Amino acid sequence: MLFDYNSNMPQRIYHGKLVNTDLAKALLAFFSRGNLQVQQFGSGDNLVVQLASSPFARSGGSTALSILLQNVEDGVSVSLSKQAWLGVAASLGVSTIAALRNPLSILNRLDDIAQDIEYIQLADSVWSVIDQTARSLGSGFELSERLNKYVCSYCNTANPLGEPRCIACGAPLGDIQPITCSNCGYVLTKAEKTCPNCKKPIS
Repeated sequence: MLFDYNSNMPQRIYHGKLVNTDLAKALLAFFSRGNLQVQQFGSGDNLVVQLASSPFARSGGSTALSILLQNVEDGVSVSLSKQAWLGVAASLGVSTIAALRNPLSILNRLDDIAQDIEYIQLADSVWSVIDQTARSLGSGFELSERLNKYVCSYCNTANPLGEPRCIACGAPLGDIQPITCSNCGYVLTKAEKTCPNCKKPIS
């Protein structure tokens, strides 16, 4: 299976003039180094970038992580798969057993331990690269100017953010203005107190 979505790690939605290929290029550039190999699959609105430890790696255990990048209305949705941990856990186990048998043997395993720690932080590194790339392209979790308009239910006229009454017919607009979750970028209604995507309280 190419992409095993992890429901415990919610998706993030980046709004603005951003497409999935922008994020894919940033991930490919950042992670094409060291003991990782990076591959991109798919095309168009759905791309998957897969990070995996190289079969020729000289240190550390093996791991893999897939990132699904989907073009959505007004931005990009990003989801991570479950990371493969078994190889990293086995490598750390070997280091622990070696250190228990002979504490000085840990010196021979320093490269393995450093690589395993980097792999443990792989998902955080992915989010960091994506966040930095999105910010550098003027994108983020805030709704773009295009989505900051809402439609009057009486006359179907688009109204700018903050208008208390429809600019065409004068009807009250109430609480229909969209907002986004400051944690994941999910589009919310004013009535929601908790984000349905990341389960964080709305501030």
